[in-house]
Amino acid sequence: MFPSTVARVPQHTADYINEQIQQETEDRVARIAAAGPDLIERRLVDLDYEWDIERMLEANAAALTATGSALALISDRRFAILPLIVGGFLLQHAVQGWCPPMPVLRRLGFRTQSEIDYERYALKVLRGDFRDLPTAQGDGTGAEQVLEKVRH
Repeated sequence: MFPSTVARVPQHTADYINEQIQQETEDRVARIAAAGPDLIERRLVDLDYEWDIERMLEANAAALTATGSALALISDRRFAILPLIVGGFLLQHAVQGWCPPMPVLRRLGFRTQSEIDYERYALKVLRGDFRDLPTAQGDGTGAEQVLEKVRH
C-alpha cells in the first residue's frame, strides 16, 4: 500500500530530523509571538514564498533533466543517462515518498507543505484569526482544535 500524500515524506525521514524541524518551527513561532503582531504579518508573507520539499525536488529534477538532455544532444549521448536516473528518482518519490536527494534536503531544513501550514496556522491563531470559531462542544474558541488538526 502507498503512504498518504501528507505522511509520506515524514515517514521516510529520520525521526530526529522530523523532531528538529518541528522544534525549529515551534521555537520560531514562540520568538515571533514575543516580538509582536508586525512580525507575525511579515512571517505570514514569508511563508507564502517558502519553497516546500516537493517544489525543491521538482525544480532540481527539471534542471538536471534539461542539463542532461542538452549535454546528450550537443556533447555526448552518454549524458542521456542523467535524465533517466532523475526521472526514476522522481517516480520513486511520487510513489513511495522517498528518493536519494530527500534526506539531504530534509537535513537542510526543507519542510513539507503540511509543516509550513502548521506554522502558518499557529501564527494565525496568535493573530486571533480563529478567536470566534466555536469548538465541537461549543464552549469557547476552537483555535487549539485547529492547531491540533493541522499538526496531524
